Amino acid sequence: MLIHAGADRSVSVDLRLAVWLALAAGAVNAAGFRALGYFSANMTGNVSTLSDMLALGRIGTALWFFLLVLAFVLGAFVSGLLIEAGHRRRIRGIYAFSILLEAALLVVLALMDLYWSVAFAGHVMLIGLSALMGLQNAATTRISDGRVRTSHVSGIATDIGLELAALASPGAAPHDTRRLVAARLGLHLATLLAFFGGGLAGVWGYELTGPVVFLAVALLLFALAVPQLRRSFAPEG
Repeated sequence: MLIHAGADRSVSVDLRLAVWLALAAGAVNAAGFRALGYFSANMTGNVSTLSDMLALGRIGTALWFFLLVLAFVLGAFVSGLLIEAGHRRRIRGIYAFSILLEAALLVVLALMDLYWSVAFAGHVMLIGLSALMGLQNAATTRISDGRVRTSHVSGIATDIGLELAALASPGAAPHDTRRLVAARLGLHLATLLAFFGGGLAGVWGYELTGPVVFLAVALLLFALAVPQLRRSFAPEG
């Protein structure tokens, strides 16, 4: 799931990756909003709000939303650098390392939320969550050649519409191609539902346990990445 990349991946492998990581992303995004009042992964909304605040002359608020967008981009940048370095060194488990990094940083942010005051840690934590969402989205995009984007709901919804249109057009594609389109439609629907389900779990978890919910998500990410990392060091054959 976190070893093979690009054309070497099947739809079923992409499906497992999408469901688990979209679940984690949805939980982090929703719990972050419940804790701090902002969505860490909603770059469409953040850019729209940035332009709105600039147009109204509210420079301080606009700067805050700019920092959220910048943090997301920097997270994707760090993920890209890590993956490129792994490819140069032929590290098969580099994508698992990327998810492990996300999990470790999420633990740090959760502990910050647990032990520091909201006034002191809130802004730093939300910028950190945005960076983590960028890191995860970049890793899943690279490993799947763009087929999986775990926190890009606008893109997922667009893909669902396009796949439905392809299936609804009689004679538009041969039978084998239609089967592939149907499989991709299932992938995108599952990603969307997993993100939604993760959001529900994130809000309920934050209401029940507070920042401990971030530790639970980090534990899920560790559980996904560690076995994949061990497999990547096993002899091929």
